[in-house]
Amino acid sequence: MGRKFEVDEESLPYLPGMMLAIVEALKDLGGSATIHELDEKVVELEGVTEIEQSYQMKGFDNRPRVNYYLAWARTYLKRGGAVKNSARGVWALTDQGQALQTIQETQAIYDQVGLEEREKARQKRLAQKNAAPLIEEPDNEGPDDGEDWKRKLLSVLGAMHPSAFERLSQRLLREAGFTKVEVRGKSNDGGIDGLGVLRVNLVSFQVYFQCKRWVGSVASKEIRDFRGAVQGRADKGLFITTGHFTSQASDEATRDGAIAIDLIDGDRLCDLLKENRLGVSTEMIERVIVDADWFSSV
Repeated sequence: MGRKFEVDEESLPYLPGMMLAIVEALKDLGGSATIHELDEKVVELEGVTEIEQSYQMKGFDNRPRVNYYLAWARTYLKRGGAVKNSARGVWALTDQGQALQTIQETQAIYDQVGLEEREKARQKRLAQKNAAPLIEEPDNEGPDDGEDWKRKLLSVLGAMHPSAFERLSQRLLREAGFTKVEVRGKSNDGGIDGLGVLRVNLVSFQVYFQCKRWVGSVASKEIRDFRGAVQGRADKGLFITTGHFTSQASDEATRDGAIAIDLIDGDRLCDLLKENRLGVSTEMIERVIVDADWFSSV
């Protein structure tokens, strides 16, 4: 069977094909996966090229088009009861999802969800016509992946001055346990933006890092260029970006016989900033419940 979907710079990919590709990728991964693992497996199984992975969404979402529409495909599968996701962002097949095998089946889910959405829109128009307007809920502008805060954060990071982003990366590395973290600024040193020392038990590693505010996908060429600058000078390399690494870039980073380059993409960067409370905080909302039965028993 050939490719289930195609990706270009303008048109909408065939979502039922993407849905089936996700199901097959999850089966190949043992029934569950993180979003990153799942997207990479779909790219691998479908043979999505590095050029196709570089096509970028325009406007409100800075993800590559293939990842954006894969998120929509997951949303349709979730609405159809074929997959579920945990609070930790792990997606898993349900029994219904395990039984899916054909495009016709995912097409049926796609059609059913579309029908539900049209009915919901009709009911909303009817309610607005028959009632005084209240505060309108915003239209859904993206897939239901529960990560709106990450898109907002990446937009803020993308607006930072390059030197400020380098200082933020320096602060993050210090919070993560690095010492002697130095930012070199505009050193023209083969793409190296700084270095630091990471101590693990009794052993220390010198790590060179590159940190770039990147719109779009980081390709394998950038990883090779960075490794060339690091080779013979450090034990490891670290590439930090607000963008997304292609699957080929991920493979290049861990290529046998070469210095390993650790990768932190925009999604992981958001998580790290949240974990270390660097410009990102969480609130616990208190919910008060009055137990009328308790009072009646006094």
